[in-house]
Amino acid sequence: MKMNNLVKQARQMQTQIAKMQEQLANEQVEASVGGGMVKTVFNGQGDLLKIEIEKDVINPDDKDMLEELILSAVNEGIKASRDLMASQMGGITGALGSMGLGF
Repeated sequence: MKMNNLVKQARQMQTQIAKMQEQLANEQVEASVGGGMVKTVFNGQGDLLKIEIEKDVINPDDKDMLEELILSAVNEGIKASRDLMASQMGGITGALGSMGLGF
């Protein structure tokens, strides 16, 4: 492959990556645990945007349960956000492989 073509493809990929990052920032994933008692919302870049807690789960005598629910909801949201990012990145990493730059 000629160097000019390689540079051109690299620039196109940079543009695609920038667009993908913008799209991921605007997409949201939600995770819910405890039968919907605790919900988290993340964007596709992994930023935590929101935590919702049902009033019924707020019990000063059972602080440990609430902490566990929040931790679980956050971890599920992170996983969902990573999965979204991985699915979006699949096209770009596939293109790298076709250029002989597989990862």
